[in-house]
Amino acid sequence: MLWSLFKIIVFVIAIALMTIGAGILMESDGGVSIAFAGTEFTLGPLQAVIALILLVAVIWAAMKIFNLLVAVFRFLNGDETAISRYFNRSRERKGYEALADGMMALASGEGRLAASKAAKAEKYLARPELTNLIGAQAAEMNGDKATASTMYKRLLSDDRTRFVGVRGIMQQKLAEGDTDTAMKLAAKAFALKPQHVATQDVLLGLQADSGDWNGARETLGAKLKYGALPRDVHRRRDAVLALSQAREIIAKGNSVEAREAAIEANRLSPDLVPAAVLAAHGYIDANKPKYAARVIVKAWQSQPHPDLAAAFAAIDPDEDAETRIKRFTSLTKHNPDTDEAKMLHAELHIAAEDFPAARKALGDVAEENPTQRSLTLMAAIERGEGGDDDVVRAWLARAVTASRGPQWVCESCNHIHSQWAPVCDHCDGFDALVWTAPPKGEVPLSGGTDMLPLIVAAPKLSEDTETTAETNAEIEEAEIIATET
Repeated sequence: MLWSLFKIIVFVIAIALMTIGAGILMESDGGVSIAFAGTEFTLGPLQAVIALILLVAVIWAAMKIFNLLVAVFRFLNGDETAISRYFNRSRERKGYEALADGMMALASGEGRLAASKAAKAEKYLARPELTNLIGAQAAEMNGDKATASTMYKRLLSDDRTRFVGVRGIMQQKLAEGDTDTAMKLAAKAFALKPQHVATQDVLLGLQADSGDWNGARETLGAKLKYGALPRDVHRRRDAVLALSQAREIIAKGNSVEAREAAIEANRLSPDLVPAAVLAAHGYIDANKPKYAARVIVKAWQSQPHPDLAAAFAAIDPDEDAETRIKRFTSLTKHNPDTDEAKMLHAELHIAAEDFPAARKALGDVAEENPTQRSLTLMAAIERGEGGDDDVVRAWLARAVTASRGPQWVCESCNHIHSQWAPVCDHCDGFDALVWTAPPKGEVPLSGGTDMLPLIVAAPKLSEDTETTAETNAEIEEAEIIATET
């Protein structure tokens, strides 16, 4: 209402000013003299202004006629839309202005304005491949999912916009939690544009979540093919997928195929600990202990891990403690200064009841990097050496509240996992788990300080050692800590 009143006032003021100007010109003296072909024309001030306006109008009309003649000439030369474009030029200009305004409104977060401009642009342009996309995004911004879905479906009818329409509906299904439909749409979008990185990532994540390991490996191969992934990263992630595939095959009971898949995973990424463990067990089942040992040693060189030690022990589970210490030398000679290697040495010597050697092997690990495992080992060493009950009790008390040490932690969200998994169950990050000490908050591990019940037996007390009920309780407490960690 106010805007209409303002326009009326401006119009009245303009007419009044023009009237006043015309009156001033009529009362003015002088004029304009024009000589043409020996004839002189004298125009008064008002007449001169009118003549100037007419001249501008004639020039404008001449330009229009010239442009029309050009359009006719193009039409006669085979351009069937030349004349229609000439008459629609003004509409196109208004349409593209509305389209530009709609895009700016989207960028600034003005959903309602963007939808209005998109409708105006469609009115002038009749270009749904342009306006429907803005309309769909504006509808999503306004929370109108039904309208957005309708707009995206309209985009499916045009080959140029089909990918955008499929991807838009896919994003809606993801937001709704309909991952089955979303994966089908992601596969369709991937088929339309396999080099699109965002679509590759969405499809890969959905395939990994659903356990479609073959499909995920194909998608990963496409990422490598189109340059979206470095070759070394591709090999690592392909190994993760191959390992996951092997685990699934094991669950189905096909041991031969599982062994081949595990070996393939280990070949692709020898430093991937779960793959090395699975491949080693495959070789053990195939009665190839040398191959199993070779796989474990290579993985240990990259990262000492308790699961590797447990797999190494499984190569010969019936050997005596002394023989086991000698055999483990081929493993522990690599990275001997790491905490994992020192604790492994200590456990081997405890199993052999050589407690001084165990203390020497453990060194200052329990003091410099106290964990439940290292502190429990110190308690066992003290007990084995006949140490005072108060000393043993002190080590156990510290173990109860100490850190659990390295665990499988997601690099993206720091979520802690009790076991390795290809996908983080908290943030859905793919190949994001690393073996490290968590920054805070811990969960029990299935393979922590009990990582070597095969390697280490509970320390035996000598026959002449007197044990009280209190001491037995302390040993039992140490064993509980070891098995729960």
